[in-house]
Amino acid sequence: MEIRINNAGELPGIMPQVFEALAGRRKIALYGEMGAGKTTFTAAFCRFLGVRDAVASPTFSLVNVYAFTASDGTSGLIHHLDLYRLKNTGEAFDIGIEEMLDDDSYCLIEWPQLIEAFLPAEAAKIEIQMLSETRRCVVIL
Repeated sequence: MEIRINNAGELPGIMPQVFEALAGRRKIALYGEMGAGKTTFTAAFCRFLGVRDAVASPTFSLVNVYAFTASDGTSGLIHHLDLYRLKNTGEAFDIGIEEMLDDDSYCLIEWPQLIEAFLPAEAAKIEIQMLSETRRCVVIL
């Protein structure tokens, strides 16, 4: 599925389509060049689920965890990872990637190339393509 947006302000409006395309999958690998909007996408994703805290890039912390309460009253966690600075898979295991991929929480992973071999077979892959300074194409596989 491909969804085109003209600016980041349109991201919240596409979240129902994103969740429909995910079809219940909770492990999501986010691809896109630097500045494509992976963290901005994650913020809209978190807001859609009911996260009230500010969503920030985990570039230096490597992992941010957000709690949410959905509109149906259920609660859960979202792990937001940025693996850009990791040098090898051992570092990914040191931050607990195995546990995050095995539990039932949502897990959004920016720069997932390092751990692709460890992603569950059913993991979703989302590529954010830069069409112009503000326009993006969100491709959900």
